[in-house]
Amino acid sequence: MKLATLRRAVASVALLAAHLAWAHAYPKHQEPPAGSTVQAKLNAVVIDFDDALEPAFSSITVTDAQGKAVTNGKSEVEPSNSKRISVGVSSLTPGVYTVAWVAVAADGHRTQGHYRFTVK
Repeated sequence: MKLATLRRAVASVALLAAHLAWAHAYPKHQEPPAGSTVQAKLNAVVIDFDDALEPAFSSITVTDAQGKAVTNGKSEVEPSNSKRISVGVSSLTPGVYTVAWVAVAADGHRTQGHYRFTVK
């Protein structure tokens, strides 16, 4: 009988671990995409995630090659789509830009990352 109880406990822990692994929000789509080259007529950076975001703790920043912020205002999670966050950007000149994001899923798990794109 102890072996059956041990198996149930191991199965429960495995299921819980699998659930926690899926609780983090990861990017599904980025606009502009990572590594892309875009025209200077870019108005915003938008990232779609695979899980709902907590607006108070999720953000996007965009900086130029010198590390200067080029965003207009604060990033916002869309009220009608809690998996999408965006931030407006200033008029961009040719060069390389870095997007840094922090995503806090609705359940409180935090992920972060960054990528670059080029304006020609």
